[in-house]
Amino acid sequence: MRFGRKSGSQEPDDGSVEENDASSDPVEAEVGPFDISEVDEETRDCVDLGSLLVTPVGEMELRLQVEEESGAVIAAVLVAEEGALELRAFAASRGGGAWDELRPRIAAETARMGGTVTEQEGSFGTEMLCHVPVEDENGQLVTQASRIVAHEGSAWLLRATLMGLPAVDARKAGPWEETIRQTVVRRGREAMAPGSALPLALPPEARRVD
Repeated sequence: MRFGRKSGSQEPDDGSVEENDASSDPVEAEVGPFDISEVDEETRDCVDLGSLLVTPVGEMELRLQVEEESGAVIAAVLVAEEGALELRAFAASRGGGAWDELRPRIAAETARMGGTVTEQEGSFGTEMLCHVPVEDENGQLVTQASRIVAHEGSAWLLRATLMGLPAVDARKAGPWEETIRQTVVRRGREAMAPGSALPLALPPEARRVD
């Protein structure tokens, strides 16, 4: 399904989150991705998807990935001619370490599909460069590359997957990396098990594109 736009601490974690008093002004952080407490959401030019506030940098089309059985929105995907970016947010322990725990699972799933994974250090810390064999539109076997980066915030993890040229060509990655850095996560107060996907919602201005 596709949509277009019209215009921590080491304490035991029960999965709940305390948010800052809404009456106090947020302190703008300099470099994102951001927690909702670090920005003034009223002044941001972004698409509000509930747990994610997304600001595309450049000419990108926003598509929402929807699970067919439940109808739930599970990811925000930004698409342009040269590639794509998938954004997903998850609950995490306030003690950190969620990305360290997730990487082996991604590597195992990639290996199951016959692919390979290389870990590397990049602008977001430890990243994963994945190569997976897939069939193209002509039935030929080709290698699909993706670059997975992550950022841990206050009881949340943002996972971003770059696909196409932005995954392998640093000259093409600039706007996509800036889009990741401009992303805001709204964790919410409810208790959630670490690893649970933060719920996404359709923005009021969204329209369905068949």
